[in-house]
Amino acid sequence: MSKWTHADIPALVGKRALITGANSGLGFEAARALAARGAEVLLACRSEDRGREAMAEISAEQPGAKLSLVRLDLADLDDVRRAAAEIAGQDRTLDLLINNAGVMMPPASTTKQGFELQFGVNHLGHFALTGLLLEALERAGGARVVNVSSQAHRNGEINFDDLDFEQRGYDRLAAYGQSKLANLLFTFEAARRFAAAELDIIVAAAHPGWTRTNLQKHWGLADLFNPILGMRPAKGALGILRAASDPEVTAGDYFGPRGLYQMWGYPKRVGTTKAARDEADAAQLWEVSELRTGVRYPSPAALAATPSPARARGG
Repeated sequence: MSKWTHADIPALVGKRALITGANSGLGFEAARALAARGAEVLLACRSEDRGREAMAEISAEQPGAKLSLVRLDLADLDDVRRAAAEIAGQDRTLDLLINNAGVMMPPASTTKQGFELQFGVNHLGHFALTGLLLEALERAGGARVVNVSSQAHRNGEINFDDLDFEQRGYDRLAAYGQSKLANLLFTFEAARRFAAAELDIIVAAAHPGWTRTNLQKHWGLADLFNPILGMRPAKGALGILRAASDPEVTAGDYFGPRGLYQMWGYPKRVGTTKAARDEADAAQLWEVSELRTGVRYPSPAALAATPSPARARGG
């Protein structure tokens, strides 16, 4: 398939999707596209005001769209727990989780729990959220998790001795690369663990290439180059939407633009660095992430031995 577009998104009536960072950029475009295909979309946003503005814009275009707002601050693990409880309350199911929200190259700063902000928000917050929503995802049967990474993972390195840049000094580009590499290590490790546990949950990933969004507000050259080289968010979000909805997606797939250097174009399956496929690093990152977040995923053996509604109905 040479050009996967919005027209290829299947009908999603009856599906419930959660998108983090859905008030702007890629998250907003994904929310708009999924709502247009009939999904119930939960917009998880740090700012309630901006979240409501995004919902109003989508509703104006799509009267009758099924939208709701979830306040979520990924820089505060206590708030992640609160939001997850709200999302999964009353034994609700969740068909799709798009871990999209992020920060890119901010000044040195930390999360509420004291972790370097980019690693804390881009990876740890989403690691915790996914784990806390695991039962809701499994109840859905055939659910998906999509993690949004970046070409910056290619320059990333996981330094387990100094994840928060306390010893070597803060480097905002290196910290961003580390967080985006962590997104992929998490993706592939989750795919392996869920397969071993026979969970009916597909975990995939995507990156938007060069897309102009407010994520780049801390990059001084964004105003100069984005209008010339950046794709519009609606096109940049296609990789995320393909990972989220294409019936042919399999666990561990990674989508990005098919053009030069994976920077522009329609989405296709793309490759990663060897570091992103390092199973030893992925396993260690998983252990560190559980310790830091306090969110412990059941072991594959425990999951496989636990009856679930999805398995009971042959899902």
